[in-house]
Amino acid sequence: MSNPQQLRYSKEHEWLSAAEDGVSTVGITEHAANALGDVVFVELPEVGRTVSAGETCGELESTKSVSDLYSPVSGEVTEINEDVVENPSLVNSEPFEGGWLFKVRVSEEPSDLLSADEYTAFTAG
Repeated sequence: MSNPQQLRYSKEHEWLSAAEDGVSTVGITEHAANALGDVVFVELPEVGRTVSAGETCGELESTKSVSDLYSPVSGEVTEINEDVVENPSLVNSEPFEGGWLFKVRVSEEPSDLLSADEYTAFTAG
């Protein structure tokens, strides 16, 4: 399992892209997608909603369980991935590409996000 080097990671297994014009993309990691099993339903935060780092902002339902979705940063949701709402299996098949979940205009970024190598070590433990 390879975690893209350009992303940063939360200990709740979300990934965060570098901000482009102040907006970052959020998804869940391949590790989380594999642990969840086949994702069958995705509930995402509404566009315009303010999210806070570390707080629940949605959920992912799989054939095994329901898991909370946490925002890795604070800010305003600017876009959700309608493709993943219509086809939740994208979370499993393309967690770092087509399976992204939402975009957020970052107002505050926590200092505890992990690099790819740190996240790999975290999930290996």
